[in-house]
Amino acid sequence: MMRAALALARRSLGRTRPNPAVGCVIVRDGRVIARGRTRDGGRPHAEADAIANAREPLQGATAYVTLEPCAHHGRTPPCAEALIAAGVARVVSAIEDPDPRVKGQGHGRLAAAGITVEVGDGAAAAAEINAGFFLRVREGRPLFHLKLASSLDGRIATASGESRWITGEAARADGHRLRAIHDAILVGVGTVAADDPELTCRLPGLGAYSPDRIVLDSTARMSATSKLATTARATPVLLFHSSAPATRVEQLRGKGINVIEVPARGEGRVDVAAVAKTLGEMGYSNVLIEGGGQIAAAFLRAGLVDRISSYRAGLVLGEDSRSAVGPMAFDRLDFAPRFRLVSSRIVGADTLETWHRRT
Repeated sequence: MMRAALALARRSLGRTRPNPAVGCVIVRDGRVIARGRTRDGGRPHAEADAIANAREPLQGATAYVTLEPCAHHGRTPPCAEALIAAGVARVVSAIEDPDPRVKGQGHGRLAAAGITVEVGDGAAAAAEINAGFFLRVREGRPLFHLKLASSLDGRIATASGESRWITGEAARADGHRLRAIHDAILVGVGTVAADDPELTCRLPGLGAYSPDRIVLDSTARMSATSKLATTARATPVLLFHSSAPATRVEQLRGKGINVIEVPARGEGRVDVAAVAKTLGEMGYSNVLIEGGGQIAAAFLRAGLVDRISSYRAGLVLGEDSRSAVGPMAFDRLDFAPRFRLVSSRIVGADTLETWHRRT
C-alpha cells in the first residue's frame, strides 16, 4: 500500500510548488477505499484529496501517507485534523516532515486523538521523492539537477557550434521527462542566444506541465523576440541579472518576464548562490540546469549541483570541440566536486548515468 502511495506522490512531482509531492492511500479490510495526491499548485493536499475521493465512510480505516500529515493552518486546514475527523484508526507515515511548522506535530496530534501512528515504511523512497523540498527546508535553496548530453569525451558541440543532435531521439525524450518532474529549468543567456529554445516539455500529454523557465543574464541582453520572451505569459520566465539597463528591464517586464536583480560575482556574472537563495524564497524545490558549459561550471564551483543526469552518445568530438562544463579554475583534485553513481541504463543508442553529490 505504501508503494502505491509513493507512486501517487511521484505523479505530482514538478506540479506542487511550494508544497511537497505526497501520495495517500486509505485501506480497510485489505481494500483500497480512497486514494489521493497533492494536486497542482500544492492543494488540496494528498490526505484531503483522498478523503474527498472516498467511496465509503473511513471510520476504522488505515491511511498510508508518504509524508507526515501537516499540523498547521496554511492555504488548507491541517491534514492531521482531517484524518481525525474522518475517523481513521491508523496512520502509516513514510517519513517525518522536516518543516518546523509540522515536524513531529502531525504525528503527535494523531496519537493524541487515539490514532495508531507508525513511521518509517518507505522512508528512503519518500525522502528521494521530496529531496528538493527537504533541502529547501534545511538550506533555503532548491535542489539543482544538472543535465548533460555529451559525447564520450564530454563535449556538447563541434568547434563550429553544431550540436543537433549529439544524443538520439530516445535520450532527448527522456530529457523531456526530466523537465516534467522539475519546478523550473535553468539556462544561461548564451544558450538562449545560440539555440532560441522554448524549454518546454514536448512529451505527448505533458505540455501543460512544462516547468517555469529561468535565464541567467547579467545585462538582460536576451532578445525580446526570443521564444522565451514571446511565450512568457503562457509559461513563466524568470530572468536574473546583476547590472541591466533600466530600459532593458522594462522592455522584458513588458513581455511578462519576471526580471530579478541579484548581486554580481566574478567578471560581472550573476552570483549563482544569490539566485539559489532567491529561488528558495520563492518556493522552488527542484531546478533542472540544462546549459551551457559556463552555467554548469558556475553551479559546480559553488557546490550547488546535487544531481547529475549524464546522457552519453557513442561519438568522439575531440579537444577543439566545446566542453559540457566550462573552466573550473582549480589545480588540485581535492577541490573537485565529487559524485556517486546511483544508476546506469541504456536509452536508445545512448547511456544515461545518474549521479548524486557525495555528502
